[in-house]
Amino acid sequence: MKAQMAKTMEIPQEERRLEKQLCFAVYATAHAFTRAYKPILDKVGLTYPQYLVMLVLWEKAELPVKTIGEQLDLDSGTLSPLLKRLEQTGLIKRTRDARDERQVIVSLTPKGRSMKSEAATIMTAIGQAAGCTLEEMAEIRGSLQKLRGNLNAAV
Repeated sequence: MKAQMAKTMEIPQEERRLEKQLCFAVYATAHAFTRAYKPILDKVGLTYPQYLVMLVLWEKAELPVKTIGEQLDLDSGTLSPLLKRLEQTGLIKRTRDARDERQVIVSLTPKGRSMKSEAATIMTAIGQAAGCTLEEMAEIRGSLQKLRGNLNAAV
């Protein structure tokens, strides 16, 4: 029913403007997040994508590359250079799975594990920059997850 309404609904000219587009609001907000994270993450020597990898590994200290890619929605061509740089900085190590040589297992080093304490500081700083309460962030996150689910289901 909603899909039919969207097809036949006339969209007013004012709603066609760039600043009215939901996709642009999400896009611009993603860039604002990246800019806000940069000085915070510079202090700990991580880029934003590297931080996301570390978040995954702080939850589970050892995972196959494929699982990390699935959780972050990153292909191996994007993920492999990130992992290489994290390995060069001594935060992770990559090893072949003894049971299946085709799989590469990523694990935290002691240095990478010790960095987990930085996560709370990073999250607090970005929370302050966002100017939202935890409840507001949970509400926004829920709406975005629902939106992402709807968009994924549409393709």
